[in-house]
Order: sequence, then C-alpha cells, then structure tokens
Amino acid sequence: MSPLTPSSDATFPRVSPGVVTGEDYRTLVSACQKGRYALPAVNVSSSSAANAVLEAAHHNQADIVIQISASGAHFYAGNSLPPSDETRALGAVALAQHVHLLAQHYGVAVILHTDHADRSRLGWLDALIAHNQQHYTQTGRPLFSSHMLDLSSEPVEENIATAATLLKRLAPLNIGLEIELGMTGGEEDGLGHELSDNPSCNLNLYTHPTDVLTAWRKLSPLGMLSIAASFGNVHGVYKPGKVQLRPDLLQQSQTLIAATLDTPPNPVPFVFHGGSGSALADIRQAVEYGVFKFNIDTDTQFATSQGVANYIAAHKEAFIHQVSPNTGKPLKKFYDVRQWMRAGEKSCCERLNEAFLVLGSHKKSIARRP
Repeated sequence: MSPLTPSSDATFPRVSPGVVTGEDYRTLVSACQKGRYALPAVNVSSSSAANAVLEAAHHNQADIVIQISASGAHFYAGNSLPPSDETRALGAVALAQHVHLLAQHYGVAVILHTDHADRSRLGWLDALIAHNQQHYTQTGRPLFSSHMLDLSSEPVEENIATAATLLKRLAPLNIGLEIELGMTGGEEDGLGHELSDNPSCNLNLYTHPTDVLTAWRKLSPLGMLSIAASFGNVHGVYKPGKVQLRPDLLQQSQTLIAATLDTPPNPVPFVFHGGSGSALADIRQAVEYGVFKFNIDTDTQFATSQGVANYIAAHKEAFIHQVSPNTGKPLKKFYDVRQWMRAGEKSCCERLNEAFLVLGSHKKSIARRP
C-alpha cells in the first residue's frame, strides 16, 4: 500500500522528542498539513497500550497522537475507585506522567490529548485544567497538548460559546482545543447513537461549511483550534454501504474560509473521527483537505484483542492448567501476563504500521534530539 506523496517543498522546523505543547504543537500540526500527511490518534486505557503506540511510532520514525477518554481515564486510575470527575482526571494525569517520562526515549513527537467531553463531562475538563495549571506552574509546560470538547449534539451557537470560554482558559497554558461540529455517528465512550437505516435521519452527520466558517472566525483568534467536522464518518465499523463519506465537505469548508478570511489554502486543522474501516480513497482525500489527526480506536482495539486471542488459542493448555497434565511440566512461562499482553501489543503495532503508511506519516517524524 503506497503512502501519500508529500509536497515537494516541505521543509519544517524540528522539535525535541517527547510530548509537544505550545509552539512545538503548532509546528507539528503545521508540518502535517503542509506535508499532506496525518497522524494516527490512538485511544489508550493502560500503560501497556501507551507503550505499544510509542513502539509503533518509534519503529515507523513517525510522530503520533496518544489520547484518552473519560471512561478510559477511569479505567487507568482503577475501576474500583468510584467514578467521579477527579478520579477520571487522576487517571488521565497518570497516563500523562507516564508518557512524559517515556516518550522522549522513543525519539518521536507525541501529541497528548483527551477525547470526547460533552457537557456532562465539563467537570472532568475543569479538573484537568487545574492539574495542567499546577504542572505549568512547576515546569513551565502543561501536561496535555490539547483537549476535546464535544458539544456536537447542541446548537452550533451554544457549542461555539462554550468552546470560546474554554479556549480562553486553555490558551494561557499553551493547550489546544479540538471541537466537534456535526455529529460523528455510532457510539464512542458512551456518547452518541447507532446509525439509522433511514438516510434522512443521518443528515446531522454532515457539517455545513458555513458552520465551520463561523466557528473558525470566532475561535481561532483565541488560541490553538482544531475541528472535527463531520462528513458522514462514524465511530466503529459498519457493513459496506451503510457509511457514505463526503470528504469534499472539508474541501468546501477550507475554500470558503480561505476566500472569506483571506487566508492561505487549508487554514483549518481538521480531525477525522471514526477512521477505522474507512476506504483508502476517502482517507487520502480527507488528508489532502487538511486532516492532520486520524482517530483509529476501533481498529487498534480489535488488533490488540486479536493478538491476545490468538496467543491464548495457541497456548490453550496453559490457561486451563498450571501444570501440564500431559507432560507434568509447569506452564507459567506461557500464562505469564506479560506474554499475552505482549502479544496484544505486537498485534496493535502491526495495525499501526499499516496506518502510518496509509496516512503518509511513515518516516516523517520532525523530532530530533538537540
């Protein structure tokens, strides 16, 4: 599978390996857009998953987005803890500390991000901002590169107004904000709904370019903004024919904004939600039209699960007996948790190897050691 072809005159500043924030975050996003490639964005809920993503990025000499959802953060903190905004914040902070500690040793740049937060999860974002502020005071840098606000189910005016308030709080900490305009179909982290078999019921899956213009005009002056504009994309994988993607809506939005606000081409950093299972042609078009971040949670979860399942199937005896009833030998080396977890990590890496090639980010890391 051949990668996307980067623009021939693309030369970019370099950043230090590790989590990027502030101007380094801007530099990486700009490099993706000017180079016409995108970064896989992988949801994680354990240190093992984070390590697999870092390993794949290192192997591909590519930069990466590591993100965590509210429920993923709760799981990271420990599901025995009562669910609360602070518990979820602690889980996300634990991931952030893990990635900050290790990412620089993998030699790539990492965008550290939190995924969908609707209005019921604004308290989670409040708690995260407090932790970011504390870390910024101590180190001069925030914990996270960016956060996401998902008010796509609300009127556009309310979505933008809340985003403006949030962005004004994030900008002084050098943190970006991702918003969603139009609703991505399917269910993710308990948010959303299944697709209807009636196409007329899925019209909100297509964001109107004028809404993108309105959001960009009002929000981009306030801080670092990216937009997940819906163009028929859905979370999860559906049978062929049920999902009708229209990447041309992204192109229309970029053209409208550039003409109205007199900007260079493709001014908006777009995000492709629900990337798993998408057709190659749709992915490449979306990247050409300014997508820099490609969410691929469903495929990487499935790949990890397949790796574990195949390992267990190959060593079935060890998951029934501690000592082989046939040979009398202990089987600990086969059911050792590190063995089957590692099998899942390797399978996840294999899926990401393919993603880096498809998105054109293979061997495009802008991270260099001083």
